[in-house]
Amino acid sequence: MTDPMSNARSLKTWSWLHKWSSLACTAFMLLLCLTGLPLIFHHELGHLLGTEVEAPAGADDSVRVSLDSVLTTAHALHRNRVIQYVSQDEEDDRIWFVTLTPTPDPTDDFRSVAVDARTGEVLAEPRFDRGFMYVMLKLHVDLFAGLAGKLFLGFMGLLLLVALVTGAVLYGPFTKKLEFGDVRRHRTPRVKWLDLHNLLGVVTLVWVFVVGATGVINTWADLLIKYWQYDQLSAVLAPYQGQPITPPAERASVQRAMEVAMTAAPGTRLSFIAFPGTAFSSPHHYTFFLAGNAPLTSKLLQPVLVDAQTAEITAMPRLPWYLAALLLSQPLHFGDYGGMPMKILWALLDLATIIVLGSGLYLWFKRRQPASVRAGAHAHAVPAGQGDARNGGDPL
Repeated sequence: MTDPMSNARSLKTWSWLHKWSSLACTAFMLLLCLTGLPLIFHHELGHLLGTEVEAPAGADDSVRVSLDSVLTTAHALHRNRVIQYVSQDEEDDRIWFVTLTPTPDPTDDFRSVAVDARTGEVLAEPRFDRGFMYVMLKLHVDLFAGLAGKLFLGFMGLLLLVALVTGAVLYGPFTKKLEFGDVRRHRTPRVKWLDLHNLLGVVTLVWVFVVGATGVINTWADLLIKYWQYDQLSAVLAPYQGQPITPPAERASVQRAMEVAMTAAPGTRLSFIAFPGTAFSSPHHYTFFLAGNAPLTSKLLQPVLVDAQTAEITAMPRLPWYLAALLLSQPLHFGDYGGMPMKILWALLDLATIIVLGSGLYLWFKRRQPASVRAGAHAHAVPAGQGDARNGGDPL
């Protein structure tokens, strides 16, 4: 037989964990849900706000100018900067995006140049480091606090996972006298919000857990990349020992290096190029990150390291499991797998989660009211014979 006292102590422990893990992370999770909502539709909002760059009609889509010519054109606009990355849109290879920074080191001080891949002409200089979407992204990613902000949000995400698990454990015992989905509209506002909080919480539980877990993984991105460099690139760089650790001044054609990399990995498309000395490469290589064409492999990347002076392939290291997990978690976090239907579903679940988080804060603040205030409100709102809070308990 189960010990009632033991069960009561266990429920009290679970309730304590749920309450304090929820209180510690709720405000930050609410911020992440609010900022994440527009990020789900970042492409659509970009078109609406006029910040998306589109390839003009009229040019021959079968023609492509040399990538070296594209880079020369972009660099001419910012001669005091170096090229860090070059990329193409996943769905439109008619535009090159060239990112230029003061040094190869990671920085928020960057300039982007969009160049027509067919004509080599500059289309725009989009500013991705300002505007509404930039503010939403920075708040969502690191609270404008860099790596420290990312790790802090990652810790808040772990507390969210604790709150979800403990909430799931408590849901059954605290609602066992209620029908599933029952919201006691005849009770006080606090009890009605408690029922709605519990209902939406259990309905969105799996989704919030998945989004929360992938969000935690994303906060570790900088550390995972640094570990990858230490773990795998150190072996690749063994033949370069004794050579300068600064990027070479004389370099081979990027166009030729790209052709060599693409030939070595047939059936792939270019995702982006990391230039020598940047966070995703080494001082001696162009690193080409190639994606597959299947729905799953399109989210995974195959790095190909090409010597920046000889345009010969040095290595094609296998992507480690932790970077594969990171790459798969990023589109899942924002609902980028299933097109517009999945984005709409993600947005609806996000709104439901905002209600859960907001109602949790409301329930806490109402509970903090003096007992006499709560008792008076309860006496006015509950008809005689309708019972008390034990008919569907309150873990808060």
